[in-house]
Amino acid sequence: MQEVNPELVKYATLTIPGHDPIQLPVLKGTMGPEVIDIRALGKQGYFTYDPGFVSTAACSSRITFIDGPKGVLLYRGYPIDQLANKANYLQTCYLLLKGDLPTKEQYEHFEYEVKHHTLIHEQITSLFKAFRRDSHPMAIMCGIAGALSAFYHDNLDIYDPEHREKTAIRLIAKMPTLAAMAYKYSIGHPFVYPKNDLSYAGNFLHMMFATPCEDYKVNPVIERAMDKIFILHADHEQNASTSSVRLAGSSGANPYACIAAGIASLWGPAHGGANEACLRMLEQIGSIDRIPEFIARAKDKNDPFRLSGFGHRVYKAYDPRAVVMRETCHEVLNELHIKDHPILDVATELEKIALSDEYFIERNLYPNVDFYSGIILNAIGIPTSMFTVIFALARTVGWIAHWTEMQEMPESRIGRPRQIYVGKTLRQVKAMQRRKK
Repeated sequence: MQEVNPELVKYATLTIPGHDPIQLPVLKGTMGPEVIDIRALGKQGYFTYDPGFVSTAACSSRITFIDGPKGVLLYRGYPIDQLANKANYLQTCYLLLKGDLPTKEQYEHFEYEVKHHTLIHEQITSLFKAFRRDSHPMAIMCGIAGALSAFYHDNLDIYDPEHREKTAIRLIAKMPTLAAMAYKYSIGHPFVYPKNDLSYAGNFLHMMFATPCEDYKVNPVIERAMDKIFILHADHEQNASTSSVRLAGSSGANPYACIAAGIASLWGPAHGGANEACLRMLEQIGSIDRIPEFIARAKDKNDPFRLSGFGHRVYKAYDPRAVVMRETCHEVLNELHIKDHPILDVATELEKIALSDEYFIERNLYPNVDFYSGIILNAIGIPTSMFTVIFALARTVGWIAHWTEMQEMPESRIGRPRQIYVGKTLRQVKAMQRRKK
């Protein structure tokens, strides 16, 4: 891949008492804020302190752009709402991997490749039996994803473009199969194998809900809603899980191990577990008449309770994914004729409050994508424990796209964050009898 470097626009001068001024390049990408290049600081004996890396760019990337204050999310330059409404998940996968939307011929070839890699090695099914029946599906996904490298080790040369492409196809194709198997195992049902005549989302729903006793007819409204959930979760720039994949990949680890690292990071309730936490909150509230109590608690600075599914760390305006998901949510509820459901009634009322209450509006606490996706998944019968698994399934293409991009960037190097040491200064080891309590 041809290297495209950010534009040098000017220099910033860092003045430290007792030290000559340090000139630092100020770089500008195609979109977004200017960035101070601090790589020269290390040679001067300094480095920066930035917990959580919230003000640090660890890489350059062509894949996803976010403007939080304006509520903008672009995949390769395309607005997320246009992709969700005018494309499908596999077209989005092609876009994230290849850099542009596919032509009809390119799409048909890509779809064929994905559909003919959906089966997993039959021996992998025996690995599920090593897990307890009550294991969290994300625990199973962490283990199985990492184990894939033991079964598909014929394409693990990370420096070979053909190997990288084959691995990307395999991961995109097999993740729905593994996710559905994790669910079936948790409820004691036999595994359902993929059907290549179904769409990507339709195939996943079939593997989730069909049984040997009776077939499952895919509802096109539910199918499209699931496809949109996949699109909206496909990538989100340098979040915790994507950064985990990149950091693991920077060491030269195989891509399956890197994806397992991403799944582990995604499992956290502050990241991929947010929609699961949101539904548990709705269950905790329980009924509409209890909402005022929990709203009051959320507004009380001395109460640790927080409303899940509202606001976003990055977006200070309405989450652009939530705009799409809100409409889809109401389409699903109407299709399923759900009107009297305690949890969904609570969610609907909370949504009204958040969009009208000045407390929420002033603090930009709008319902986010986790709020609406959790409602949809619950309405179509997917258990809460599977929410983050579906997130991982959708995000796999983003992870592998970033992993691939990192392998192709000449400037990539092994990740090595620094620290400020605040422990003991130099001391000497004393004989045991001379040590004090």
